[in-house]
Amino acid sequence: MAEISKRRRIWGWWFFDWASQPYHTLLVTFVFGPYFAGVAAEYYATVGMDAEAAAAQAQTVWANCLTITGLIIAFGAPLLGAMADVSGRRIPWIFAFSVMYAVGSAALWFTLPDGSNMWLMLSAFGLGFVGAEYALIFINSQLPDLGDDNEVGEISGSGFAFGYFGGLISLAIMLALFVEQPNGKTLIGMEPLFGLDAGAREGTRFVGPFTAGWFILFMVPYFLWVRDDPAADKKGSVSEALRLLGKSVAALRHRVSLASYLGSSMFYRDALNGLYSFGGVYARLVLEWDLIKIGVFGIISVLASAVFAWVGGKLDRKFGPKPVILTAIWVLILVCTTIVSMDRTQIFGIALPQGSGLPDMVFFGCGILIGGMGGILQSASRSLMVRHTDPAAPVESFGLYGLSGRATAFAAPLMIGIATTATGSARLGVSPIVGLFILGLFLMRWVKPEGDQSR
Repeated sequence: MAEISKRRRIWGWWFFDWASQPYHTLLVTFVFGPYFAGVAAEYYATVGMDAEAAAAQAQTVWANCLTITGLIIAFGAPLLGAMADVSGRRIPWIFAFSVMYAVGSAALWFTLPDGSNMWLMLSAFGLGFVGAEYALIFINSQLPDLGDDNEVGEISGSGFAFGYFGGLISLAIMLALFVEQPNGKTLIGMEPLFGLDAGAREGTRFVGPFTAGWFILFMVPYFLWVRDDPAADKKGSVSEALRLLGKSVAALRHRVSLASYLGSSMFYRDALNGLYSFGGVYARLVLEWDLIKIGVFGIISVLASAVFAWVGGKLDRKFGPKPVILTAIWVLILVCTTIVSMDRTQIFGIALPQGSGLPDMVFFGCGILIGGMGGILQSASRSLMVRHTDPAAPVESFGLYGLSGRATAFAAPLMIGIATTATGSARLGVSPIVGLFILGLFLMRWVKPEGDQSR
């Protein structure tokens, strides 16, 4: 078999970002998440809740789903990473989790508009989400093989930019050809494609099969151009994996920079995921946007993510990942504070005229910064982890990184669920995100800009 060039391997690796990004863009944030929130809110309104209580309950249900999936991911990520290290193989794991991704997302077609099967659909969503996150652990662990420390930041940033453009195009296709407006037409004024029934919300529900098909199609370059190292094909066992994992965790007490970075990223990535998971839901429940408006907001946000991720990769190469991460966190703290402090009637306690469009404009601006800073933060975080990764066990190291990113993945949705229930407000319910960003910022004080790759 002909040797695959470095350039082609990098492009194959980038195609995972392109293939998988629609799960977050279409399902978590801009189409299915807000659609589900609307369905759940209408369902609870029909059983006697007033509008605000129904919206709060819908947000709580969504939070509970993300809490459970976060717990599953948190407990499984480090063991899976260690298993891949002792066996030396990653591609079979990525393939298995890709199947979970495709099956879970495709099943969302069956989400009924009356909310009668919402729990079954949340289970399908969780299956796909777990598959996507587990696969990402193994994908991230391949980054050190694609370049040296000076190259990986730019490779990571370009990969995220490429992925965000994939999310942007997939979202534009869904809005133009499938998602119904209240008048039953799509964004470009046509009936949903393939004769889908707008009244039954089939155009919007098609987001599940569309996401699955997109992933299957665009994972082909990855599986063609990315290979496991044949020399690393070795036997392993669960007990060996557990010993390796225990050794890695125990070694953290001697690696202050790595431990601090894992702790910091645990909080700020959880906050960022909370923003992504509840941004569209906030727009639907607090600002009362329809799915088309949320989708246009998504296009702007994802475009900003792609551009900023690419720019962030350049800044990473010039200044290193740590200052890039710190800047992004500060901007996101200011954005979150603004979001929590406004609704349709006021901003920072200043009353607005009835029907004012200012909250919409402010939230659009916040969306640009969330997308842009989020893209930079994810790219630079992956780069900084490479600087803390043992070259002999990259999957194990990224398993710990996956653990740190998901060990408290349940915390943001859980805290949002508790805050939403306590305040009875979907707006105030997202306020815990600010605290998580501040904790992440504080722990970055002990992280070495140049990293730490010692064992």
